[in-house]
Amino acid sequence: MSFDTIIRGGTIATASDTFSCDVGISGGKITALGADLGTAAEIVDASGLLVLPGGIDSHVHIAQPSGPGIVMADDFASATRAAAFGGNTMVLPFAMQQKGESLREVVKQYHAKADGQCYIDVSFHLIIADATDAVLGQELPALVHDGYTSFKVFMTYEGLALSDMEMLKVMTVARETGALVMVHAENYDAIRFLTDRLEQAGKTEPKYHAASRPIPVEREATHRAISLAELIDVPIMIVHVSNREAMEEIARARRRGLKIYGETCPQYLMLTEKDLEGLNMEGAKYVCSPPPRDKESQAACWEGLQQGIFSLFSSDHCPFKYDDPQGKLLPKGKTSFRWVPNGIPGVETRLPILFSEGVSKGRITLNEFVALTSTNHAKTYGLYPKKGTIAVGTDADIAIWDPKRKETISQTLMHGGSDYTPYEGIAVTGWPVSTMLRGKFVVRDGKLTGKLGGGDYVAREKSELAKPRA
Repeated sequence: MSFDTIIRGGTIATASDTFSCDVGISGGKITALGADLGTAAEIVDASGLLVLPGGIDSHVHIAQPSGPGIVMADDFASATRAAAFGGNTMVLPFAMQQKGESLREVVKQYHAKADGQCYIDVSFHLIIADATDAVLGQELPALVHDGYTSFKVFMTYEGLALSDMEMLKVMTVARETGALVMVHAENYDAIRFLTDRLEQAGKTEPKYHAASRPIPVEREATHRAISLAELIDVPIMIVHVSNREAMEEIARARRRGLKIYGETCPQYLMLTEKDLEGLNMEGAKYVCSPPPRDKESQAACWEGLQQGIFSLFSSDHCPFKYDDPQGKLLPKGKTSFRWVPNGIPGVETRLPILFSEGVSKGRITLNEFVALTSTNHAKTYGLYPKKGTIAVGTDADIAIWDPKRKETISQTLMHGGSDYTPYEGIAVTGWPVSTMLRGKFVVRDGKLTGKLGGGDYVAREKSELAKPRA
């Protein structure tokens, strides 16, 4: 039997097993696993290396409107290029509706931005900002039918925050259509109240961003989101959880039998609120929401990953340039933390950070790493088993890792559109050296070999995890 490609001599890891064998690839699919597979047009020597499912980052923001005078640092070309260098073969960005917009038209706009501009595969979540009867009754059910099987709602931000009534209506549509709801859980009124008080006291530097969004703001909204979901009996994903108190709300709900899922991110393992205290505007580099917390919260997030309270580890990649008046140094942002563009880059560093801090340091197993960074994302968002694992019949989306390679994260190593990384100077052990999308190299031995436009849009199925209990 002849193959297009055989990956030979590597150690394979999935979410459940680790084993040594060769991988036979034909027509973009994995068609055989075993020893002595025969001949191929190309033999890839993976001796001493790990052969893992390509990473799936299911929480990224790309080419998204961010406010007057603000420009996001990544378009789809730069973001997917960076993702590929970080060992990812798929990202799930958001198509963000704004007030007054047709959701269907928004989806068309994002396809126009992405089509032919991606190095790896993409699929879109929907952001519901204007929950009108037409959107909820017509557009949203039709889009779910077309493969947009997840959508995000916000409990904060001007122009995005939904009322409890609107949240209930969106959750009802999700239950009726089989879609999964993602929730950004922070109390909007509490944040506005605290922000006003801080500004009145002259406390406007970036470090006060964290003070304006303390842990109770996130904990309360998490509890409220879970309560609303319980009323409708609909599963929800609480995204970017930053602390123990919010995590415990998820854990309590799960003990009661509710289908509540959780996600955390690298910034909550590696950064703290002290990073926002940099001189001048340096702290603006770390402004994101929820903000980084403290060392105890970092430890809690590790517990959440180890105990399965968090099933997803995503980057929440939301990149802006630092040294740019359309980025973190927005002139208005210098007057108050309120106006600093909110988000940090991270799609390229997500996997090396978790591998090094998790696998290399013994906090999680290699199989848990694969689950948290690929398999669970595929299962959660209707991509499994086509994506997210190494098995006969799956897409040959593969990341080849050197588990012993040591690197120090630096902006000089990055391939995205931002001019900084918030993880500058962090030493890591374990590094993705090559990335394959459907059997073709996108990155090979640290060099870009894939073609712009090689990545496809992927329509998704409804996830089994989105089914209600009843």
